[in-house]
Order: sequence, then structure tokens, then C-alpha cells
Amino acid sequence: MSEVERISILKPVYGHEVELIGDEGESEPFHIVAEYRIGDQAYAGLQSEAMRKQDEVAFFRVLLVENAEPELESIEDEDEWEAAAEAFDDLMFEGDDQP
Repeated sequence: MSEVERISILKPVYGHEVELIGDEGESEPFHIVAEYRIGDQAYAGLQSEAMRKQDEVAFFRVLLVENAEPELESIEDEDEWEAAAEAFDDLMFEGDDQP
């Protein structure tokens, strides 16, 4: 797996939260837990209030569009999602002794 690098793409634009639109058109705030890069691809780990209570995190691909604000894209590929989740865990627990 490629090296994981902390980045900051979303926070300078959106602050600590982004508003996402749900399946039924409702807007919900998500806290930006972490932003990171694996190889050439940027990712973000986000949490809604309900997800925080369940200790769950949603992972999104961060797309950089020229002359526009960064966009979030769902990760449909299971292997890519697993890689993003593993990299997130590595970032959150860096410095801890790992088995």
C-alpha cells in the first residue's frame, strides 16, 4: 500500500464541517475527521452526529476541479473503500503500538 499523507484541502474551503445532501434531499452537517492522500488520490473521513455516536466514519474521494471548490465523491469500489478505511485507521492511530 502507498504511503499515507495528511493533507488539508476541504478545511480551508469549508471549515470543520461540510453539508451533504441525503437520499431524500435533506441537508446534514458532517464533521471533517481527517483528510489524507494515498498515492495520487485524496480522501476524507467524515462523521455526522449520529455516526459519531455509533463510532462510524464515512469515506469519500476528494476531487479537485480546476477553478472550483473541491468536491466529494462516494467510493463505490469495495477494495478502494477498504484501502481508504485502512489508511484512515493508520492516521488515527499513528504513534500507537500496532500489533
